Amino acid sequence: MNFIKQYAAALVIASLAFPAIAQSDDIERIAAFFTNANVVSGPEIVDCTLSGGTETTCFSITVRPDPRTYTPGPWCPTRISDTADAGGIWFLDGKTVDVDGAFIAGLAATYGDSNWQLFDAETGAVRFTGTLEACEAAARPDVDPAYQNYCVQCLPEYMPDDATITYVLPLDAVPTRPPGRTNRGGSGVAANGVRLDGPAPVDAILGAYTIAPFDDCGGHVNLHVGYHYHAVTDCLSGAPTTLKLVKSEVVEAHGGQIGIAMDGYAIFAHLRADGEAPEGLDGCNGHEREGLPYHYHAGSAGSNQILGCLAAETGCVLVEGETVCDASRRPPRP
Repeated sequence: MNFIKQYAAALVIASLAFPAIAQSDDIERIAAFFTNANVVSGPEIVDCTLSGGTETTCFSITVRPDPRTYTPGPWCPTRISDTADAGGIWFLDGKTVDVDGAFIAGLAATYGDSNWQLFDAETGAVRFTGTLEACEAAARPDVDPAYQNYCVQCLPEYMPDDATITYVLPLDAVPTRPPGRTNRGGSGVAANGVRLDGPAPVDAILGAYTIAPFDDCGGHVNLHVGYHYHAVTDCLSGAPTTLKLVKSEVVEAHGGQIGIAMDGYAIFAHLRADGEAPEGLDGCNGHEREGLPYHYHAGSAGSNQILGCLAAETGCVLVEGETVCDASRRPPRP
């Protein structure tokens, strides 16, 4: 009888310990995934409430919004004689184009509007925002009229040295119907800790006769969130995966995991490792294939859509002063 009681007690203890062991494994995978990020604290296990009201378990990680493996930029060329290495990229007809001097000089023809004139016709000098004050005036929805016909760039050094972002994302996705919009806190976070954002407001930018280029890695700086991506290029390569019970070679062959979405699903590269496009993607750019659970693939670099939507309830990007994630209390952004 004593043996039976001891055995039963051992089973109870083991069952209580199993969640902690499983969560420890989750944290190890997540920490390995963010090896190349500027991590300030975490990852750690926290309680959270997702956008649909589900109370669950999340991981929290605080990062600085800048990559460790390269220096962001450049964005705006300074003269119309500059070549592609002096500027970044822009979206045009579903593709990326180089923002070089010739692109700046040809904007009137590109958009069929003679009001475009981002450069001095006599000197060939490009008008660009070169100060924090100019960035603040031009990089906003209601562009200061003084900065119409400018190439808009905000530099990483305009951000405070201690600027951080805290992501609180579910350990296990909670699917929802209909899918959610990707501009509520962005699409997710890349393995290097940089935010994967929703679509850039291209129409608003062009409407003010401005161009706000991305660097060759698909990123630019916003004074609210720092450096972030609107496109995924080959600057982001696969990292150790966060997926459970999936062999690394399967992940690598499928293109490699480059990020984690706001709903907890893995984000893979746009193409498979063999250069072929993934098959059977849904409207959110997601599917289940080749022994992999549901996951997303980043949209093509020129699509202005890293993810089409989010297929599960989302976690939080905490703002200053917030310590608990309750995404259900956050109204959707327009």
